[in-house]
Amino acid sequence: MTDTRNAAADAARGNASAGPAKATVTSGQSADPSVSGRRASPTLEDVAAAAGVSRSTASRAINGGSRVSADALAAVEAAVLRLGFSPNRAARTLVTHRADSVALVVPEPDERVTGDPFFAAAIQGLSQALGDTDLQLVLLMARVGDSAERTIRYLRLGYVDGVVVVSHHRSDEIERALVAASLPSVFVGRPWNMPDRFSYVDTDNERGGEIATEHLLARGRRRVGTVAGPPDMTSAQDRLAGWRSALTKRGLSVDAYEHGDFTTPGGLAATERLLDRHPDLDAIFVASDLMAVGALAVLKTRGLAVPSDIAVVGYDDAAVAAATDPPLTTVVNPIVEMARTAGVILLERMSGDRAPVPPIMFAPELIVRLSS
Repeated sequence: MTDTRNAAADAARGNASAGPAKATVTSGQSADPSVSGRRASPTLEDVAAAAGVSRSTASRAINGGSRVSADALAAVEAAVLRLGFSPNRAARTLVTHRADSVALVVPEPDERVTGDPFFAAAIQGLSQALGDTDLQLVLLMARVGDSAERTIRYLRLGYVDGVVVVSHHRSDEIERALVAASLPSVFVGRPWNMPDRFSYVDTDNERGGEIATEHLLARGRRRVGTVAGPPDMTSAQDRLAGWRSALTKRGLSVDAYEHGDFTTPGGLAATERLLDRHPDLDAIFVASDLMAVGALAVLKTRGLAVPSDIAVVGYDDAAVAAATDPPLTTVVNPIVEMARTAGVILLERMSGDRAPVPPIMFAPELIVRLSS
């Protein structure tokens, strides 16, 4: 049975004979150098001959080293390097049942992913975790007008060996798809559904919203509103709960809130609505720095000085926070470190231990600048 599988994989690699009158050529090059003007790519037979081993031994050595002696493995590896042999990735997958890829799943449209530094930080952190491996990072996004079906189908077909999910929403069904696909998975942010079934890394968003609001109250503000994030995201709900908790403890009103979408235009529109409904506000906690940029623009247009008329606190400590006018007080959201940690956990789960680990929570930190 093993020889049959090896033969099938070698045929898929494009190096096996397809019949007495045909020969399959690797990488689309002609088997006759005089036809293409270039040397034909080395074949598996070439590697086996150079290493002094059988074809099946060379195949096993290239595809993981199972049941191959240390001497034979070293000889094959040396031959591969000397000849410049490149195994066909599809054939390797047939033999090893591994895709050698990890997906970063972002259930957001393209313009959100390319325009928000949060996602660049997530890619950076996950790439750091994979840096010492041969795994490739695949970015999967939900596009405008799509449901999550395309992403779910891709995951179920086995194109990746593990998944890290960021910026998920209540309705995207990612959790159920991952359970059905039996893929090792880690979330950055608490999952909406079945949180006990998944490992996840998060920051204490509720405490973050609370310390942002407490800071504004400590500055003497008494009418504190908030521009919250999307109501279908756990991070947004938790930050809103923290704002509400800080005000409730002091017997203050919690009626002044509007939801945005974590973008600058969304923050601008939500701040307009918030001030139209509550013109008496003397402070605003904005649940992301990008939305706070929009909030600052509204305040400037309305002739309200920051912080003397209205103090503002954001969330994330994105690079833009230090560049606003005035520089933005904000809560640190350590996304690079969270994504790196998620990647480390994923590698552990991919190595065999599939049991979810307890949630890893990062403590929030307030960075005070001139906006408050």
